[in-house]
Amino acid sequence: MTEVTHRRMWRIAGPIVLSNATVPLLGAVDTGVVGQLGQAAPIGAVGLGAVILATLYWAFGFLRMGTSGLAAQAQGAGDGAERAAVLLRALIVGLVAGLALIALQVALVAGAFTLAPASAEVEALTRQYLAIRIWGAPATIALYAVTGWLIGVERTRAVFLLQLWINGVNILLDLWFVLGLGWGVPGVAAATLIAEWTGLAVGLWFCRDAFGPVLAAARGRLGDKAALLTMFAVNRDIMIRSVALQLCFTAFVFLGARHGDVTLAANQVLLQFLGILSYALDGFAFAAETLVGQAIGARAAQEVRQAVRLALIWTFWGGVVLGLGFWLAGPWLIDLMATAPEVRAEARLYLPWIVAAPIFGALAWAYDGIYIGALLTREMRRLMLIAAAAYVVALGVLWPFGNHGLWAAMMVLFAVRSALMHRNSPKVAARA
Repeated sequence: MTEVTHRRMWRIAGPIVLSNATVPLLGAVDTGVVGQLGQAAPIGAVGLGAVILATLYWAFGFLRMGTSGLAAQAQGAGDGAERAAVLLRALIVGLVAGLALIALQVALVAGAFTLAPASAEVEALTRQYLAIRIWGAPATIALYAVTGWLIGVERTRAVFLLQLWINGVNILLDLWFVLGLGWGVPGVAAATLIAEWTGLAVGLWFCRDAFGPVLAAARGRLGDKAALLTMFAVNRDIMIRSVALQLCFTAFVFLGARHGDVTLAANQVLLQFLGILSYALDGFAFAAETLVGQAIGARAAQEVRQAVRLALIWTFWGGVVLGLGFWLAGPWLIDLMATAPEVRAEARLYLPWIVAAPIFGALAWAYDGIYIGALLTREMRRLMLIAAAAYVVALGVLWPFGNHGLWAAMMVLFAVRSALMHRNSPKVAARA
């Protein structure tokens, strides 16, 4: 173990923050390119198709988080064979899951249009888009494993370069296929498909030392019962936690809709601020996964405590800075995202809740990374379910206060998660 310092924390977190900043750019380019076709249907088709696939792929997001914690602990223990085996197991899961989505594509697409019906023209274009994009499913889900492994072994600069490659190839091919060759919606899908598979190739190249001399030993451990059970338990717990958290946000959106279209639109605008907050603070959470996991693998309790302390410090103050930024620039950002005067006014009314969100929730973001690095996923799942129950109670109590009550209940969710995870945090160092 090298010393856990502020500089090392930032060396890990910095590339992740930059990497996350490139994510919205791709969606904007996709929309802008098809927008040049001069019709509404292609824009709707690309947006709808992307949402359908994102929802399917999100179900396997646990593979990224679980792989990083397992890889970090193997790295800290100096067990090169197990470190490589973690990657191989995760890649197998990703590839099999992707092939399953390809096999089930007809049923999945039919189900998606049953839940979200569209016009005949949009549906036809979306089917064209999905028929091409679905063949990238194995690569996309396997990339979750690659990204998690690179984070766990402290190679976040490679994660940044990988994201740049995928987005850069996608954007260049978007411009060529759609504007140059006139392929329309299928061109957008083909560009993304090529970016996904070439991205996997680049990602595996960054992981090349896992396929070197340790490969034979790693292959011998693929069927290790204890390791497989640990992997299953970790990924199961993370998936349950993620589903519970997503259901809380979904309930917020659905309940907000009951207050009218203007309030619904205002809430949607403000939720984008929470997305920015999440993307920015993810860097420190990922750094916590790496540093805590490696320290536990090395059985270095003091380094574990230092990693936890630094993660909490930087995540909290990062949240404070973002909260101040939302307070100062919030009205301008609202005007940028919404043109309707009534939506702008409504969003300004609830903006103080966004300013308060980092204060209530920043520590929960940090502890997510800390608990994943420590592989305390069972605790993370349990505490999330308790916090979700508190959120439901808060919704019932605060519902008479209208949309302010909804936002207050969201703050309760953040605060309870932060408090419970902090209370249980001594178990992190005990893992070492």
